[in-house]
Amino acid sequence: MAAIKVPEWINAELFEDVLKSTVPGYTKVKTFKADIGSAAGENYATIMLRVNIEVELEDGKSKDVSYMLKLPHQLELYQEMMKQNNIFDIERMMYSEVVPEMEALYKEVGVDVIFGARSYDFKGAKTDYVLLEDLGQKGFKNANRLEGLDQTHTERVLKKLSQWHAASAVRVATKGAYPEILNLGFLKEESRPMMTDMIKGMMARFLKVCVTYEGHEEYIEQIKNLIPVTVDEMYKMAKIDAQEFNVLNHGDFWSNNVMFQYDAFGKIKEVYLVDYQLPKYGTVAQDLLNFLLSSTKLEDKLSKFDYYIKFYHDNLIEHLKILKYTKPLPTLRSIHSSLLKHGVFGYSVVTGVMGAVLLDPSENASFENFVGDSEAGEAFQMQLYTNPRYRKHIQVILPWLLNRGALETSTPTSS
Repeated sequence: MAAIKVPEWINAELFEDVLKSTVPGYTKVKTFKADIGSAAGENYATIMLRVNIEVELEDGKSKDVSYMLKLPHQLELYQEMMKQNNIFDIERMMYSEVVPEMEALYKEVGVDVIFGARSYDFKGAKTDYVLLEDLGQKGFKNANRLEGLDQTHTERVLKKLSQWHAASAVRVATKGAYPEILNLGFLKEESRPMMTDMIKGMMARFLKVCVTYEGHEEYIEQIKNLIPVTVDEMYKMAKIDAQEFNVLNHGDFWSNNVMFQYDAFGKIKEVYLVDYQLPKYGTVAQDLLNFLLSSTKLEDKLSKFDYYIKFYHDNLIEHLKILKYTKPLPTLRSIHSSLLKHGVFGYSVVTGVMGAVLLDPSENASFENFVGDSEAGEAFQMQLYTNPRYRKHIQVILPWLLNRGALETSTPTSS
């Protein structure tokens, strides 16, 4: 991360209009400073900058304001991916149109629900960008990803997720489908060759380490069969099944994309969601498997899994009713059935994002190493899978996935 430089075009002048519209009594900038806003391993998909500005007000007093600015990596592989899936265009649309629309649905029924930070536009940006209020100013922070979320935190997150899912389902029921870009997510046909290369490399490294896990004899054959068809299975899962209850998934739902605000006694006051780069309309199984398998405490991860699904379902039904959803309400059984049907997504979570969540802070934790096949990339991916904390989780989860049929393929494999 130290090698990332703040681009020269990011200066006080660029922020002039934003400051005029958001800071009452603003007259001029006194000091301006932009720094890297997140440590290595806390954020892979973008470069995060924290911009601190001291401004002078009409009454002569000073005020400190700060913003979070997201910028794209300038790597060739990243630029290729952006051609097929511009996460900045998507996220700005989410902040300017989709999320306000969902919040407005609650306002119409007299309920105040805010999902996250406010976003701003500025003129003169030299690359794609997303500019947001700095939630740190309001006391929001991430929980400790290495420890995993306890029951209190998990329940608050699931409640927020159920509000999000409910609003998105009501929006489709009343206004019709979302734009096509939100139906496909990153699993577009034109991205398949790149996804295949990326996942093939990671899976080969996972297999190398998997044979050292305690009890691997039980599931190793199924994993070997699954590896060549993992991408096909994920593309199949991404197809929208109109018979299922579908929502707009957050799409990248793990602990660092959730921020908590606490009161003076350490009780959770509010939960906000961040990073709307990979939304995907479809089965609720995507967000639920992603979050519950990657981000909860090890001792709760499986023992409270069914309880958490029931908790989510209760809240989902409550909010669908609040928003006067007119279609049939999803049953708890149908949610479980969807989780079983899309179990392979659980496998992709625990061999992907879960490794990043459980890895100690490391200077090698970069987008390039997470998806690349360079020597440094291979070494980093091996680090993900050999990490003792990850090993503890994966050795418990793989037998559980096996017993749920999640390692079965629907694609014929030659054994």
